[in-house]
Amino acid sequence: MVRKILLSFVYIFFLLNLQTVNAQNSTNIELLDIEKNKITKTIPTNPEIQLEAERMIKEIDDVVKKLKPVPDKGYMIKIPLEPSHRLENKWMNAMIDEVIIIIAENEKPYLLLFDDENNPYFFTFDTTIDLLRNTLDLPQ
Repeated sequence: MVRKILLSFVYIFFLLNLQTVNAQNSTNIELLDIEKNKITKTIPTNPEIQLEAERMIKEIDDVVKKLKPVPDKGYMIKIPLEPSHRLENKWMNAMIDEVIIIIAENEKPYLLLFDDENNPYFFTFDTTIDLLRNTLDLPQ
């Protein structure tokens, strides 16, 4: 009898102490080497880079027309946006909380954005990424 009561208390103790794990958005800019499939650099987000990312979103001019939009070599730069940015164009209407810039070898960079239902969208844009290249020390 005492054993059952003790086991019941242990069981209730574990149930009450379960912690809810909340997914938290990263507040850092992350640089991923696609070939190595590894994050090679992390830097704190700053307002200047966030403004640059918002500028890229505003300069979207077309969708990427590739069968395989993620290249085998190159870099991906994930920039969190705080606060989220509203994107309304003919392809997408959603709140954007992060921008992923894909830099493939010998190609113009393009964007990967996710809508509210986590559907991916690949867009071309008409602006330079010199600020990001200099901040992250990327090759030209």
